[in-house]
Amino acid sequence: MHYERIRYDIPVPGVGRVTLARADKANAQDRQMLYELDEAFVAAMQDDEIKVVVLAADGLHFSSGHDLKDTMPVAEAGGPVTGAGGFTEPGPHGHFATEQEIYVGLCWRWRNLPKPTIAQVQGKVIAGGLMLVWPMDLVVASEDATFSDPTVAFGVNGHEYFTHAWELGARKAKEMLFRGVGLSAEECHRLGMVNHVVAGEDLERFTLALAEEIAARPAMGLKLAKLAVNQSLDAQGQWNAIQAAIGLHHLGHAHARVLHGIPVDPSGAEVIRNLNR
Repeated sequence: MHYERIRYDIPVPGVGRVTLARADKANAQDRQMLYELDEAFVAAMQDDEIKVVVLAADGLHFSSGHDLKDTMPVAEAGGPVTGAGGFTEPGPHGHFATEQEIYVGLCWRWRNLPKPTIAQVQGKVIAGGLMLVWPMDLVVASEDATFSDPTVAFGVNGHEYFTHAWELGARKAKEMLFRGVGLSAEECHRLGMVNHVVAGEDLERFTLALAEEIAARPAMGLKLAKLAVNQSLDAQGQWNAIQAAIGLHHLGHAHARVLHGIPVDPSGAEVIRNLNR
């Protein structure tokens, strides 16, 4: 398989590794990257020799979020894959359809991959970066990692894969959104969002050792354990909450279009730059 935005390798037996490879852009996610990620995840799921998948990233930062300059049509980027449609419809119809596919649809698809997944995280994880981390089953973070969703400054409720309350608890989720500042790896560990915090020089070694340990367990047991936990979240209404939140997100976009003529409040750009310097 040929990729331009990511790499795929098998660093240890039983473990597939997908690496974000746009270090020069702090691994900002354009649509091509998202579909290459999806293709690599699906390939790993189809390979019975692979028991666990690690999602890593080149460079200083795991991901600065969505590449807001990217407007490549879904069909050219590699999609659709989730059954959504209406991408070329005018106005909010097409915008909503696109975000249903490339954001909510892909994240939910990755959350439900049948094999265990581990995010290996360093540096900044901003907004859309969380949308790669949170669908993964486990999170290993370096001591320098920070996690933020400053998108309220754009006049929306938060990034599109809205699982904040499950990841952080209700009050800390509100603080993350209201203030937009980054939470440290240690704080996220205390909150239960991060499984392990390690020194930067140990991040890859620790993550691969963890993945290799898990890969030694029976594949059927791993699949059933993941299903059982995910179904517990389903019973709590996680999917319904995500669907409600994306509707609110697009109400924010509609409000900005009336006031500013674009889908977001333009003053948010400088706020977010200042918060994440």
